[in-house]
Amino acid sequence: MALTGIQIFKLLPKTNCKECGVPTCLAFAMNLASGKAELDACPYVSDEAREKLAEASAPPIRPVKIGKGVREFAVGGETVLYRHEKTFFNPTALGALVSSDIDKGELEKKLKIWNAFQFERVGFNLRPQLVALKDANGDAGAFGEKAKLIAETSEFNLVLMTEKEDVMKAGIEAAGFKRPLLYAATEATADAFGALAKDNDLPLAVKADSVEALIPLTDKLTGMGLKDLVLDSGSRDVKKAFEDQVVIRRAALKQSNRSLGFPTIAFPCEMADNIDVETMVSAMFIGKYGGIVIQSDFQGESLFPLLLERLNIYTDPQRPMTVTEGIYEINNPDENSRVLVTTNFALTYFIVSGEIEASRVPTWLLIKDSEGLSVMTAWAAGKFAGDDVGIFIKKCGIMDKVKNQEVVIPGYAAAIAGDVEEELPGWKITVGPREAAHIPGFLKEK
Repeated sequence: MALTGIQIFKLLPKTNCKECGVPTCLAFAMNLASGKAELDACPYVSDEAREKLAEASAPPIRPVKIGKGVREFAVGGETVLYRHEKTFFNPTALGALVSSDIDKGELEKKLKIWNAFQFERVGFNLRPQLVALKDANGDAGAFGEKAKLIAETSEFNLVLMTEKEDVMKAGIEAAGFKRPLLYAATEATADAFGALAKDNDLPLAVKADSVEALIPLTDKLTGMGLKDLVLDSGSRDVKKAFEDQVVIRRAALKQSNRSLGFPTIAFPCEMADNIDVETMVSAMFIGKYGGIVIQSDFQGESLFPLLLERLNIYTDPQRPMTVTEGIYEINNPDENSRVLVTTNFALTYFIVSGEIEASRVPTWLLIKDSEGLSVMTAWAAGKFAGDDVGIFIKKCGIMDKVKNQEVVIPGYAAAIAGDVEEELPGWKITVGPREAAHIPGFLKEK
């Protein structure tokens, strides 16, 4: 059971050294108890206290790192059932399945296509992360060859899938440098695969026939010294697999069941007979509560909505996405180009800037800090008031860059025009379109 802040405080050195980033040891203890700090931030905690505090400092679902280098990612580490309670931390990793008996040329072709699947959205680069290599016929040589090809020629991390120890060894020898996930230790293979994972310091998936059957397996593997585990309850029925995801998350968060306190892996590729149904099932697991989701293929028309769903779900609902306040040059503006102003809500910026760019009209875009609120919300909350906008325009430096004294305000904030004009005597305040889609036409008309 997790310790309270006071219980944690009693085990800390009580130096109030501030080296952890907070003023007192009591404040650090409270942060530790609520999951807002890590024990390693305290440089003076004793080994004895560290052991006692390990449970309190660890999230109820262990974060597990997969891969190495710039494409390394983590799954798990979650602390809540619903994102509005706090936030979800580590986005669901998306992977595609390939068989080890695939032709080398065909695999190279797939990897080239899959590597190109990168989408820009509100300043984020969205892309899948994994290729799951499945042993087709027990041929260790072919398995190792394909694992090496994926590891060395693509940006994807790997899931190595086999039931045979010699095949898994070949995969590890070929791609172990990329820290693949080993799939999967079962009741029959727990000892062998557990030893491989421990000897090579690799994460290990655990598969059983039910949630209940996972518990003795994870207990056995953690007893062997393994910590980085990923759970598969074994169900390939959509309804039952969904129920298992919820049961595992609730057991870890609400019942403090450490045996189930690990991220999960799901296989929509084994639950549907076409990519459209797979995509719907994958969308379900992204919402509830798959750590890793494996499909049979990556296709742009199905992958993009999944990546977008993932972005939306794993964006902190208490912290709006923002861009930096300032002056943005679009289409190489000069001293005679027009000036537009809007809020710093990331989605607003990228939509407006995209429409301006599409118009090919040289334009200065001013972004005012509105605490990440959209135009209408910021105006209603007083974060995009006329006098504030006017003061921002005077101080941002745009007056030194342009000769024409005109600024275009968003149509949804037309009510602030008078106040802006009072702050900017001699300037013309123009009310622009209400919808971003009308910006290109507006700019070209003028």
